[in-house]
Parts: sequence; C-alpha cells; structure tokens
Amino acid sequence: MKITVIGGGGVRSMFLAKSLAQNGKRLGITKIVFMDNNEKKLNIYGKMAKQVANRIDSSLNFSLTSDPIKAIEEADYIITTIRVGEDEMRIKDEKTALSHNLLGQETTGAAGFSFAMRSVPVLADYCELIKKHGKKDVKVFNFTNPAGVVSQTLRDMGYDFTYGICDAPSSLLHSFAKLYGVSQDEVTGECYGLNHLSFFKSIKLNGREIMPELLQDDRIYSETDMRFFEKELVLHIGCILNEYLYYFYYREEAISNILAANVTRGEVIRDINIQMTNELSKMDVEGDFDNCLRVFEKWYDKRETAYMANETGVKSKKPAFKFDIYEKDSGGYAGVALKYIEAELSNEPQDMILCVPNNGAIKGLKNTDVVEISCTITKDGYIPHKFEELEELPMELIRRVKVYERLASEAIRNRNIQQAIDCLMVHPLVNSYSLAKTLVNQYLTTNDEYIEGWN
Repeated sequence: MKITVIGGGGVRSMFLAKSLAQNGKRLGITKIVFMDNNEKKLNIYGKMAKQVANRIDSSLNFSLTSDPIKAIEEADYIITTIRVGEDEMRIKDEKTALSHNLLGQETTGAAGFSFAMRSVPVLADYCELIKKHGKKDVKVFNFTNPAGVVSQTLRDMGYDFTYGICDAPSSLLHSFAKLYGVSQDEVTGECYGLNHLSFFKSIKLNGREIMPELLQDDRIYSETDMRFFEKELVLHIGCILNEYLYYFYYREEAISNILAANVTRGEVIRDINIQMTNELSKMDVEGDFDNCLRVFEKWYDKRETAYMANETGVKSKKPAFKFDIYEKDSGGYAGVALKYIEAELSNEPQDMILCVPNNGAIKGLKNTDVVEISCTITKDGYIPHKFEELEELPMELIRRVKVYERLASEAIRNRNIQQAIDCLMVHPLVNSYSLAKTLVNQYLTTNDEYIEGWN
C-alpha cells in the first residue's frame, strides 16, 4: 500500500510520519511519499519526518518529492494538508477582519472564507491530477483548513473521493480517557454538527453513559479543551462542546483578548516557524537528527503553549512538549485517516468522526450538506449515524453556519462576488451586509495573486 502526503514539508510532518510508520506493518503500508512544492521546508521537515519513519521501521520505502504526479501515481490513499499563501497570508486574513472589530480566525468567519478562496482552487487542481494520474479507487483525506468549507466545496465540485478530517473531536475524547485512566478506545462519543462547530450528544466509557457526570467533573474545565468554557454554559447547553465554539459563545471576549494581546495567532505561528526554520536550516538533519529534534521540541513547545491562549486568556497546563518517536499516541489527523483505512481493510466495522455528506443523518439539513458526524466505517464505505430530536440551541447555530458554508461553496465555485457577500452577511460572526461587502472587496484585493476570474 502506498500513502501520499501532499504538504509533506509542513511543521507537523514528523507527527504524520510517526503515526504512518508505527502502523505500517499492521496495515500493509509499504510506501510513503511526502510531497511539497516548498523545497526548503521539504528538505528540513520532510527529511526529519523521514528520519522518524526510518527509526521506527527501516523497511518502509519513504521518499520525498516536489513532483505531484510522481507522488499521486499508484497511491492508495492521499492526505492533503496545504497552506496556500503560508503564514503571511493568514496574518493578512486575520488583520483584515480585526480591523473591523470582527474575529480574525483562520477556520471560521471572514478570515476562514478568505483562506478557502485560496485553498479550494489549489486543492481542485490536485483533485484533477488525482483523477488523471491516481488509482480509480483512491481516497483523499483533506486536513486543509477551513475544513468545513473546503470539504463542502470539493464535494459540490464532484470530488466524491474526498473526506474531511479533523483531530479535534477525537483528541477531546482521548483527553477524557486520560482523566479516567483508561485506554483511548474505551471512551467513545456520538458527535454531530459541522467542522469546528460540533457537539457530543453522548459520551460512553466501555458502553456506560458518562455525559452527566462528565459535565459535572471540574477536571474537564481545567485539564481538557473544555477549559475555554464556563461550567454554567456547558450545563445549560447540556453536552460536550468543540473548543472552537468558544469563538461563537464568547465572541466579544475573543476579539477583545486578541486586540489586547496586540498579536494574532498567525503572527505567533509565523515568528515561531521562522526562528525554528532558520535554526534547523543551519543543521544537518540526517547526520545530527537528535539535536535537530531538541530544537524542534523547543520551538514546538512554544507553539503548543500559545494555543488559544491569547484568544481566551486561558494558559495551557500541559507539560513541556517532547517528541517521543517510539511512544504510541493518538496519531492526530493521521490517526483519523488510518482508522478509516483500518476499517475499510478489515471485516470489522469501526466508528469514527468524519466530515461527509449528511444523507439524512441530521434532520433539518440537506442530504448534500457536509457535516462533521460519527460514522460507522465498513469495507463498503461510511454510514453516518442518525441523530433525532436535537436541542434547538445547537441546531440553530449549525443551521446558520451551514447556510454560510453552502453559499461560500457556491461563491468559490462560481467565483461570484455577490454570493461571497451573501455568505459572509449570514455568518453569525459577521452578520452585516455592509461589513460583508467591505470584507469581500478587501479579500479580493489581498488574494489577487492566488485567485482569478471573480466577477
């Protein structure tokens, strides 16, 4: 089996390589290709990923390339994780929104739409290459943000071999398993909603419902990503929340905190990445990998410590970051993709959370609406779990943001300015025609290098 990663020169490439290599023999993975069009980053982070894979399983055929066709050919599964415009464009997206006292966050609202304007055309080009040069039954797991809009648009364009993946829901379940001192597979959940806008209706420990006791457990509000929410709010809504719901339920606090910090998340990431890349570029990745790993740990710890800290005012309590090559972990978004692969290859169905078409699973949404939902994966495909009698508060927010995602998909596919204005006008984090019109015009200008044909 061949697995390809498009965007293999990213900072998180070692995590991908670790998960793929640790599961390689069990799943029959024999060939891994990391592809990136940024050769400098590929020669640093791609090479570090290769070192990790080689230490775990030296029999793996692990290669690096900047040739997408070479990467795509004969691949059984492809993971896409790209950042069009890199960190500088993310910062422009964020600051444009913040200049209007609106949330600047790359996966939702105005900044997320701008990112999608750049991401979708590039991903569509890769999908066309995959149709032309890839295997007929290849599956593409997209982790490129904003995953909700991107997954919806790719499906609307007819690329039904694409699946949106995100590690936030599974990571939350794993944090609950840690609280209970049990293995990750002993805690399961029933998730519904949209990417970065999802809710857990049920959480079970070895088949026993634990949602009521979990909501009352003060530890989740300090030791997991539920730390961004007040216990009072969570009890009122009555379920476990995706951490990104913070931006909706505490919108004015998030904007105030970011403005007070005088630095955006994009700027934090850019500065860390620049310093880390500069330091690593002067080192010999292959001959001095252990010291390169220490440098990576130092800078990545700063990145993790800063996660949502400026936006929420809540500091992380995680221990100092260490990259243990041999330690088993959840595998992040590679782990989500691998779980799908494992279910597809075996005769035993597995439950997992994916971004896929609704197909009647959530009442009140269209069949073609891409949702983030618990699914059962079999060798024949995915089956979304059905959710009946959902609470009105979560569903109203889901419906509203889904309208935005539908319109965003139309706007990007048609390169239509009015549809772009419409989509931001209805988004709850913008909710204004005049602001939407101004933002769209600004984003058309800032994205000029990456987009064309809008009218």
